[in-house]
Amino acid sequence: MVKTWPIYAKITALVLLVYMILYGLYIGQDILEPLGFGFLFAILLRPLEKKLIDWRCPKILAIIISIAVGILCFVAIVTFLSKQVASFIKDIPAIKHNLNDLWERLQDWLAHTFNLTRREQNQIIQKATTDTMNGLQPLGTIGTITGSVATLILLPVYVFLFLYYRTLLIRFLLECFDAKHEKSVNEVISEIRYVMHFYITGLLTETTIVAILNVIGLLLIGAPYAILLGIIAAILNLIPYIGGLIAVVLTALITFSNTGSLSKMIWAIIIFMIVQLIDNNFLVPKVIASRVKLNALISIVGVLIGGALCGVGGMFLSIPFIAICKVVFDRVEGLEPWGKVLGDDIPVTTLRHVLRKRRKA
Repeated sequence: MVKTWPIYAKITALVLLVYMILYGLYIGQDILEPLGFGFLFAILLRPLEKKLIDWRCPKILAIIISIAVGILCFVAIVTFLSKQVASFIKDIPAIKHNLNDLWERLQDWLAHTFNLTRREQNQIIQKATTDTMNGLQPLGTIGTITGSVATLILLPVYVFLFLYYRTLLIRFLLECFDAKHEKSVNEVISEIRYVMHFYITGLLTETTIVAILNVIGLLLIGAPYAILLGIIAAILNLIPYIGGLIAVVLTALITFSNTGSLSKMIWAIIIFMIVQLIDNNFLVPKVIASRVKLNALISIVGVLIGGALCGVGGMFLSIPFIAICKVVFDRVEGLEPWGKVLGDDIPVTTLRHVLRKRRKA
């Protein structure tokens, strides 16, 4: 029936469907974001829970132990980063002084190059700051902090429930379709579970290696806060393409403001670029992209849409969500073109060849 619709009706229905999905994600972000992270962490902890059950540990106890191990790892990382941040905070007055000196030199350069007086520059900055604060004002600082605390509290609960009701949820998905599709649905569920587990573990491995390379490189050039900046850059690298750029700018700014050395700032940028080359050309293809194949265009657009809808959490969840969509599209008849456009397999045949083949058919 759908195939008999005119093309404008199909496009209209598709636009409305996409709009409703995006609007639903936007208004339900406070609920869906913790659920999304809970789902990912449940997949990550599933092998440990399965191993404990194989050792004849009761299911509930196995889930609790798995979650406790995950929480301990998280607390250890936060404690380590807190110590690094504390050292950084002690030097904030000196960094602020250096930044003020840098800003004064930049203002002199702008005044000399673009004939902008300091007063005009300050007016432009004040207007931009006011517009930014007005855009952020509806969010509310207290509401943001409360939402973050609520997410941290709900996350272990969601992970526990996903692990405990795993078989119930899988059975529900199977019974939503006819018995003749049971094999295909089972394959889709298994593929999603495998891809998500592979993606998360690969991402953690990649982040660890990138952090080590960043820290070693920054220590070699004597950059300040090498450990903190290296780890933060690796965490920001979890946001595809955009996070790496933010990390480079942040590290270059802090390095130059703290040391006043232009050469160290350039070396810090070079090190990050080398690490990014290693990451993009070796780590990502070998560790992640061998199973989760998404093209760069879709990844960047997905990250930007996820950030616009759900903030930073949406940026992190966008790639797993798109990967799940690709698995479903590849397996469902009629949706294969959508799966292909999400992937990175560039066809060898040209558009002219495809059109000629269709005319002959």
